Amino acid sequence: MGRARGMVVVQSAVRARSLVGVQSSASARSVVGFQSMVVVSSMIVILITTSLVGWTAVTSAGFVPNNPVGGITGIGDPWVLKHNNKYYLYATSDTAVGFRVWESSDLVEWELKGLAYIYSPSLTKEGSWRPGVTDFWGPEVIFYQGRFYMTYCAKDVDGFRKIAIAVSDDPLGPFRDVRAPLFEEEASFIDGSIFIDDDGTPYLYFTREWTTNRVRGIPMSEIYVQRMSPDLLSLEGEPILALRPTEKWEMVSWSAGFVLVEGPCVIKHDGTYYLMYSANGYNWREYSIGYATAPSPTGPWTKYEGNPILAADLSIGVSGPGHNSVTRSPDDSELLIVYHIHTNPKRPSGDRSVCIDRMYFEDGVLIVDGPTMGLQSE
Repeated sequence: MGRARGMVVVQSAVRARSLVGVQSSASARSVVGFQSMVVVSSMIVILITTSLVGWTAVTSAGFVPNNPVGGITGIGDPWVLKHNNKYYLYATSDTAVGFRVWESSDLVEWELKGLAYIYSPSLTKEGSWRPGVTDFWGPEVIFYQGRFYMTYCAKDVDGFRKIAIAVSDDPLGPFRDVRAPLFEEEASFIDGSIFIDDDGTPYLYFTREWTTNRVRGIPMSEIYVQRMSPDLLSLEGEPILALRPTEKWEMVSWSAGFVLVEGPCVIKHDGTYYLMYSANGYNWREYSIGYATAPSPTGPWTKYEGNPILAADLSIGVSGPGHNSVTRSPDDSELLIVYHIHTNPKRPSGDRSVCIDRMYFEDGVLIVDGPTMGLQSE
């Protein structure tokens, strides 16, 4: 397909940080997790399987999208972790009590495994929430130093949203709070995302929410980055501003009196850091994804002039694509972007579905083959 491929770092469960060489190939690759009919020709190997929403195919190119996936609705902010040839999907779901987790071997068929995290308040246990916390949002999980670390945010009893850290020895959970909250100010913070650099240094990217943040009097969300301690249980140094809304496509929600960027997700490619983010309200059709690049994990960040790289396409029923994560195809040949869309594009709301599309680099430009709906060709 003429894609430029190179060295890419994504948050992988093989290590806390993984440097994976991706090489283009015209030959058929082995695919794990499919039990299906196999059709062989001199040109291609096609494996066909049924799914909860139809059927899909895996070809010599790797993963073939068939959106939305898994019949999963009523969620938001999907995060996919790949670990030991299995995928784990975490999402904003049971917002009063915690987070559901789904498991898959192929990114097509997903099985709900229950709650990975359940809110367990305590008045005495260090690192635990107090009673009365609610609105559990945006879970993300990485594998780091032999354990699984979840970042998420919740609304504390003082009314501020705060970021927390929970830990488990199993990707399915149960995750137990170890820093809830991770830090406190008289402000709201959401969408914590951990990136581990090549040298092992962890960084937390997070959003200072517009509800408590003003820039020149304008209610505005901003994305910050701050170094973390090696045990991920505290922050070091001072927070550094990464991004704030500045571009026309990021300003649509100003008609409702606020502007925002949120949902940071960082990957590394050929020595350059790519900060993916979403702009506008999650329940707006115009909720979209862009990215910025930097020579270091703390910046300075330059927004891509071709943003947004993923936006609504109502002609195929896609509204509000956003808040993404990044994973790899079952054969590790391709990068994939995982994101949510409005389940009913005619009535955007918090009811969202999961989509997965191909993503690649071409001359340093991050390109998404999407949005797509239904089964796509190779």
